[in-house]
Amino acid sequence: MKKMFIFIFFLLIFPLKIYAEEDLAPNAKSAIMIEASTGEILFQKDVNEKLPPASMTKMMSLLLIFEEIDKGNIKWDEMITASEHASSMGGSQIFLKVGEKMTVEDLIKGITIASGNDATVAMAERVAGSEEAFVKKMNEKVRSLGLKNTNFINATGLDADNHYSSAYDMAIIAKELIKHDKVLEFSSTYEDYLRKDTTNPFWLVNTNRLVKYYPEIDGLKTGFTSGAGYCLTATAKKDGMRLITVVMNEEDSGKRSSDTKKLLDYGFNMYMTQNIIDEKTTIKKEKVELGESLYTEIVPKRTITILSKKTDGKRNITYRANISSLVAPLKKGDKVGTIDILEDDKVISTVDATIKESIDKANIFTIYLRNLKNLFDFRIEF
Repeated sequence: MKKMFIFIFFLLIFPLKIYAEEDLAPNAKSAIMIEASTGEILFQKDVNEKLPPASMTKMMSLLLIFEEIDKGNIKWDEMITASEHASSMGGSQIFLKVGEKMTVEDLIKGITIASGNDATVAMAERVAGSEEAFVKKMNEKVRSLGLKNTNFINATGLDADNHYSSAYDMAIIAKELIKHDKVLEFSSTYEDYLRKDTTNPFWLVNTNRLVKYYPEIDGLKTGFTSGAGYCLTATAKKDGMRLITVVMNEEDSGKRSSDTKKLLDYGFNMYMTQNIIDEKTTIKKEKVELGESLYTEIVPKRTITILSKKTDGKRNITYRANISSLVAPLKKGDKVGTIDILEDDKVISTVDATIKESIDKANIFTIYLRNLKNLFDFRIEF
């Protein structure tokens, strides 16, 4: 009786949707859920099984495209001309005509929102000269991410022999892709238009219907072919925590959506994140030899986040800095040591340390006066 009372009291305080972990993705052949900032796995089911990923393949295509944009090699307003090969793509498409010109931004909308195969190939050809060369870059990126169960044959995800991935690999690709915030702007859009100012406008409707019906979802990529079944990589953010889910080889879109919602409900109800330190956190002050400034503030190069179950309470987290001798000139972003994150005096994570602001080398006159001060123990600072 006492246990029942405690359970009812818990539900009144925390009105959660409770799912047994084994029931989170009952219809998927393979599934995973990770927390985006830490990469920790919250749920997994046959995550390394090699399966056709269908149009979830386009996440890797988008990742390469966004990297080229970030490098300045491609401009958002650049006009891309559709080749015969691009316009001949079957499956999902935005119906590019041979020779039609469209901006990079609109083509990426066509890829992200409508899963356009023709738009994907047009951009692949712009990045690498041909789809074949682009696919080579895709597989090189797979290897650089350390993924073991992915091999791409095309840029679109159309069924092909030896074209496969896994739930785990798809989740890691998604984790890399969402570092480019712009992709979430497109993938969260439910509807839009291409060719707006023409006599032939094209209505885009997001293939991921959950962006309309699950408020926290803002991406990322659906997939369907006869060989792959119904697939979905979804991402959602709530209370500062971002989750990524992947379900593969579902029987229909309804079960694909149902399993995704169960995963996300469970993740948001049961887990929370806590930022321990970020790029603005001053860890300590350190002396700088030969610097214009005598001291500098030590900060982490990236945010450190920890993941906890809501039922576990607050964790005992501290940190310590391991800083090498600092000699000017130094630039913000230079690695000057490491910062250990500790839980109960045990290191659970390490991040590179840098300085808050760049420091130039002091001129000879300033160095001379400082040395003079140190020699005679003057109580004057220069």
